[in-house]
Amino acid sequence: MPGPGALPATVGELREHGYQSRTVKEELRRNLVARIRSGAPLFPGIVGYEHSVLPQLENAILSGQDVVLLGERGQAKTRIARSLVDLLDECIPVLADSEVNDDPFSPISPAGRALVAELGDRAPVEWIGRDRRYGEKLATPDITIADLVGEVDPIKIAEGRYLSDELTIHYGLIPRTNRGIFCLNELPDLAERIQVGLLNIMEERDVQIRGFRVRLPLDLFVVASANPEDYTNRGRIITPLKDRFGAQIRTHYPRTIDHEIDIMEAERTALSVEGVQVVVPTFMREIVAEITHQARRSPDIAQRSGVSVRVSITNYENVLANAVRRSLRLGEALAVPRVSDLDAVTSSTSGKVEFESFGESRDGRVLDRIIHGALLAVWSRRFQAAELQSIADAFEGDRVVEVSDRTPSTGYGAALDLPGMRDAVVRLDIARRDPALTASAVEFVLEGLHLNRKLNKDRVGGTTRYRG
Repeated sequence: MPGPGALPATVGELREHGYQSRTVKEELRRNLVARIRSGAPLFPGIVGYEHSVLPQLENAILSGQDVVLLGERGQAKTRIARSLVDLLDECIPVLADSEVNDDPFSPISPAGRALVAELGDRAPVEWIGRDRRYGEKLATPDITIADLVGEVDPIKIAEGRYLSDELTIHYGLIPRTNRGIFCLNELPDLAERIQVGLLNIMEERDVQIRGFRVRLPLDLFVVASANPEDYTNRGRIITPLKDRFGAQIRTHYPRTIDHEIDIMEAERTALSVEGVQVVVPTFMREIVAEITHQARRSPDIAQRSGVSVRVSITNYENVLANAVRRSLRLGEALAVPRVSDLDAVTSSTSGKVEFESFGESRDGRVLDRIIHGALLAVWSRRFQAAELQSIADAFEGDRVVEVSDRTPSTGYGAALDLPGMRDAVVRLDIARRDPALTASAVEFVLEGLHLNRKLNKDRVGGTTRYRG
């Protein structure tokens, strides 16, 4: 194909350049094969699916099968569908002004066929990019067949056309995505009669609009998403439509803490404040990720609704924001999240999970248990309580250490001087010797000792007091 400046502008020029039409599934297959052979990344930004979801998706593309992605919320189903656009050709030719991306050599719309019949090889051609070849719709009960397929245009009727004339049709979203990828999110939420219309489009290639049968030999790669419970148990999907999808691929949440952290870092909103540098210790990242993993295993959380990766992302953002807010108020140049900043995750977690029981106080206790479980799990990967007994012994008598998310970083000097504390901080791989990093490490060590029942803890207002 010639360079961008010399792209064919008519059907005749296109024919002279030897252009060959391919179906969208052939196009996806060819480009996938080229990427596999070159070793280039197939789906950049998709983390944790390398050995589970992506091989199944590659098989579906190679075999030319439409796909249903089954998974709870926040499992990157829509992102996977959108990433398929990168496997399309950079641009393809269509008849100029075509509503349905007509193939210049084989138009499907009445207007396209009439244009080629009238002008022949002089029929104008335009080139469209990948972004115009992807359509997406969130299924809701109020969707009509007009939204997806089309409707009779009353203005065209008023202009004198007959109702039986195909030119009176105003095409819906699916025909306008012809020769591209169409994604339908939450498929079971479609009314059954609309599912029947979608069935016709995928298999029989025709549909009735107000009693008029319209032939639509569309060229599509269809991707749908659904919650497994809705798709398999409640009978909200008609069996013939389910049978039309060639591949049913089960997604899942990140199976490792490292994958959860990778997603958190990639998806979080960048927090840039002039004069403040944000540094996050490894153990604080792990705690935020572990909170989500603990929630996914908690019997107090409704697992049928899932615990989205967005919980990790928004929790991470809130913890960082709390650290930056402290640095601004105290005039510190380094913002480092601490254990005392974890109170900030309450607002970002509560709205994204469903509790098995109701009541504000009950919900708060559940979240506290989850956060404490995450802290203890991360702490136990680094320490054993017996190893830090000297720190706990130093609290014998009336010794008290107070911490809070408002305490200046320099206010942790006394805690750092506790026997064994400096060695514990060193073991946390704090790369820089800075008061803000030290404060974060000290809080982590003290909280772990408390959770191991080596120290008592009191909450007075916004201040935490550790004592023997």
